[in-house]
Amino acid sequence: MKWFWLILLFQTLSFGQPKTTDKIDSTAYYIQLANFNKKTNNYKFSLAFAQKAYNYAKSQDNVKGKAAALFSLGSTYSELKKMNDAIETFSKSAAFYSQLPPSADYALCYYNIGLCYMNLEEFGKAEYNFDKAQSIYYLLKIDSSGFLNLQKGILYKNNGKTEQASKLFNEIVSSNDSKDFFKTKAEALYQLGTIEENLNHNNLAANYLNRALTLNAKDKNLDQKVRILLDLSTVYEKLLDIKKSHAFLKAHLQLKDSLSQLNNKKLDSNDYVDFKESERLKAIEIMTRENEAQQKTNKFAKLISVLAIALISILSLLSLSLYKNNIIRNQSNILLKEKNFELQIAKEKAEKASKARAEFLSTVSHELRTPLNAINGITHLLLEDKPKKNQLHYLNSLKFSGNYLLTFINEILEINRIESNNIEIEYIDFNIKQLLVDIQHSMSEIASKNNNEFTLNIDENVPDVLLGDPTKLSQIFINLINNALKFTKNGSVTVMARLIENGDDFSRINFAVSDTGIGIPEEKQETIFDSFSQGSIEINRKYGGTGLGLTIVKKLVDLLGGEISLKSEVGVGTTFEFELNLLHGEQQITIEKPKFYSDDVLLDKYILVVEDNKINQMVTKKMLENKGIKCKIIDNGEEAIELLRAENKFDLVLMDVHLPGINGTIATQHIREFDSKKPIIALTAISLNENREMLLSFGMTDVITKPFEPENFYRVIAQNLA
Repeated sequence: MKWFWLILLFQTLSFGQPKTTDKIDSTAYYIQLANFNKKTNNYKFSLAFAQKAYNYAKSQDNVKGKAAALFSLGSTYSELKKMNDAIETFSKSAAFYSQLPPSADYALCYYNIGLCYMNLEEFGKAEYNFDKAQSIYYLLKIDSSGFLNLQKGILYKNNGKTEQASKLFNEIVSSNDSKDFFKTKAEALYQLGTIEENLNHNNLAANYLNRALTLNAKDKNLDQKVRILLDLSTVYEKLLDIKKSHAFLKAHLQLKDSLSQLNNKKLDSNDYVDFKESERLKAIEIMTRENEAQQKTNKFAKLISVLAIALISILSLLSLSLYKNNIIRNQSNILLKEKNFELQIAKEKAEKASKARAEFLSTVSHELRTPLNAINGITHLLLEDKPKKNQLHYLNSLKFSGNYLLTFINEILEINRIESNNIEIEYIDFNIKQLLVDIQHSMSEIASKNNNEFTLNIDENVPDVLLGDPTKLSQIFINLINNALKFTKNGSVTVMARLIENGDDFSRINFAVSDTGIGIPEEKQETIFDSFSQGSIEINRKYGGTGLGLTIVKKLVDLLGGEISLKSEVGVGTTFEFELNLLHGEQQITIEKPKFYSDDVLLDKYILVVEDNKINQMVTKKMLENKGIKCKIIDNGEEAIELLRAENKFDLVLMDVHLPGINGTIATQHIREFDSKKPIIALTAISLNENREMLLSFGMTDVITKPFEPENFYRVIAQNLA
């Protein structure tokens, strides 16, 4: 094999290369060899000689030589459609040219980089490099308007600026033929044809495309011709000239097939020559051995000759078969790569869109909490301030609207947290029966409003202690039960838990929530779990709700490894059903009694409030003073640190998380360096990336979520003061 390469190299250098008077071992000579091999489609040698030219120029510290060698290498990559390699190589060449006086080659580097980005459809980067090329041509006083205007026109067209694009293309078409150095007229005519085709000006489009085809015959740009023929076929089909349309389509397919074979040959010709030469040498070796054997024994000479010819024929057929299979395989690989690339782009776009939506909704939800805290807080203060009877109705309506908006914001935030994978499943011991009983007690008032009978039906075989996430299970049941109670009047709601399978370390339990309410129409059942989906506008107006509760339920059930289904009939009722595998718990659950607090705990206490929003300062101060609490208000974390370092008279600190300068979490960390015992309660409108555990990890004692729910606000403060 080594001898084969030496023979082939000798043949290439002796018979196939142009004559040169340069020194054999020189950068210019190697570049000349690279360019010659590129013209003869011998790309393997072209790349090798271009690299050799660069290595030689590097050894001589020849900046211009390195720039020229890299330019030749980039041109070869470009012809082989290796655009990323071409961009990298042209960029290195431009970097070397930048060390020399400005030249046309320097400008041509940026022009070629722009063309590569055009092929990759990264039009912003393409325009940037075309502008750099134009500035260098302007400095050299070289008229570059023709070919650069062509590329700018294509950029305008891709950005939807068809009028600016058409103007540039028409300038190129109307220019003097002698100035068409880069053969731009044919491409300009083709681009004008496609613009008119998109506007359904098909006769005008056919005119431009036919003129482009005529000029292309002079330039012999086969890639361009393939595009022109395809568009001509489409235009004539729209003009109902089917005969011409089929003729152009046939010509397009024939030329495309020829180009495909030529491109495959470009990439694989050297490997194929290697294979054929190897087989030829093997055949010669076989024939030589046969001749030696013929001299020894003439008896089998004829038989050996026939066998040799047969063997050569078989090898030739095998070679041809392998070659064709290789072409088919390469075409399939190229197609697969293109499809994979398209799928990857689509996946990335979908992920970016989903992330942007989640971040936007999270930001909006978070920012709404601050003014909502003021609305709910001031409403609470006005209700406590003995309002007039004619004002009471308005204040209660305002309180209801504020609570409704808070529920809506919380549900949006919950959906975003689930979709962003920013939620984890807990595995703790809990009593499933007690969980359902507690939910029943907490929702008994809602059941009584609509005169509903609310019952539990729990299989006695269901284990008492299970290992799982009781918080997420509570969310699921509360949403389902709340819906059932809301859409049922003078009826019944039943929650069932039934053991399906009992393994060694797990139980499979079927849960169902049934009601005798209004039911869900069949055509709405497929979309009932979609966000903001309800039965109808009339239902929304009559019963209210955000249309997000069932979306959260489905996502949580999926997260826990189950699948929810529903059965419903209008006027009869609805049943939501799901099954979960839950591990068996080990510890016996002790039921904690709810902790009650007395207002006496709050009386005469001194609290430091760190809050930057003026309205929230006013609301918080008034709510504290209503319980006999004294307070001091400051608006930044730095001052809070210095004040607590100097004074130790505060019983508790209410610390807003989002503050100007250092935020509340960092301020708390600094305070814990000199005071580890004082209760510090976080005040936060929890966002997508925040949670209670994260805030407590900074040294905070507890968390109160904005907007404040008065009862919870006082209870948390009292528990931390007790």
